[in-house]
Amino acid sequence: MAENNQCPETTESDIHKKIRAVFEAFDYESNNTVDVREISTIIYSLGCFPAQADLHDFIAEVEEDNTGYIHLERFLPVMTKVLLEQKFPPIPEDHLLQAFEALDKEKKGYLEPEELSKYMTQEGEPFTQEEMDEMLTALTDRDSNLIYYKDLISQLTIDPDM
Repeated sequence: MAENNQCPETTESDIHKKIRAVFEAFDYESNNTVDVREISTIIYSLGCFPAQADLHDFIAEVEEDNTGYIHLERFLPVMTKVLLEQKFPPIPEDHLLQAFEALDKEKKGYLEPEELSKYMTQEGEPFTQEEMDEMLTALTDRDSNLIYYKDLISQLTIDPDM
C-alpha cells in the first residue's frame, strides 16, 4: 500500500474495523443495514467531508435499489476505497479555527447556537433543520448553552493517520 499517505501500520483490516464500528452505531436493527439518511453522519464520523454532489454520488453507488437503505457489504468496500485514497479530506484545524473566528465577530470565543444555525442553514451548502438540531445537540455546552469552538476543533478534525 505504498501509494497511500497513511501510516504504514494502518492496514485495510484496521480501516474495515473502524468503518464497521461507525456503521454499527447507526444500525439500529442490528441487520447490517442503515437508513440512507444516516450516511452523511457516518461518512463525517469517519473524517471525510464530501461536497453535497459527491455525497449524492456516493449514496447512488451504495444504496440498495433506491430502497432508502444501505447494506454494510456494499458500503464497506466503497468507503474503504474512499479512506485509502483520502478522497474527501478533512479540513485542517487552523482553517476550521479561522472559520469559527470569522463567524465570531465580537471575538468572544464562543458562538450562540442560533448564530451557528443561521450561518449553516443559509450559507454555502445549507444544512437541513434536522441536521442542525443533531449538530447543535452534539456541539452545544450543556451548562452554558453556548458553542465554545476552540474546545471543539480537535473533535471536529480527524487524525489523518487514523
